[in-house]
Amino acid sequence: MDGVATVSNVKVVESSKRVMFKSSDVMLRILGFSLTFIAAIVVGVDKETKIISFTLAETMPSVQVSVTAKWQFMSAFVYFLVSNAIASSYAALSLAFTLAITRFHNNAALGLIMLDLITMGLLFSANGAAMAIGMIGLKGNSHVHWNKVCNVFGGFCRNFTAALVLSILGSFAFLFLVAVAILNLHKRSQ
Repeated sequence: MDGVATVSNVKVVESSKRVMFKSSDVMLRILGFSLTFIAAIVVGVDKETKIISFTLAETMPSVQVSVTAKWQFMSAFVYFLVSNAIASSYAALSLAFTLAITRFHNNAALGLIMLDLITMGLLFSANGAAMAIGMIGLKGNSHVHWNKVCNVFGGFCRNFTAALVLSILGSFAFLFLVAVAILNLHKRSQ
């Protein structure tokens, strides 16, 4: 049965479909926030230092150098971190807006859909850029003589891969938000 509330002898009936839409919207926003926030934190603290020895010439002793892998060293990783931080901030703000507003007007709903769509595009592009650089780190590129680095910085690569998976799942949460909102607008327009 639909929820019924009595206020000053006036019955207000709220559709269970609207409550279901709002609860799925809230759950997807919480999911999107959580996944992108955790991905940003994992990348933000990801750092690994190794001591690498190499030989300059066969007659000389090997040289040991301390080398560090950080997210700041690759622009695609910086873009990934900033995009996830923007997405999690937006998800938190839109969640607060969704909870504060009891009824959406078409203009507010359309604005929220547009911002969800922009956030989704931002996340998918950041994930693609980070994945491309991650694959170079994992496999290298023999054509331009870029060596693979994940065999040396295994912990850094594993942490970044975990963050990438979380961010991709967060991207899909925003994709589902857009799909549900568009379907809801379509149903309301009929």
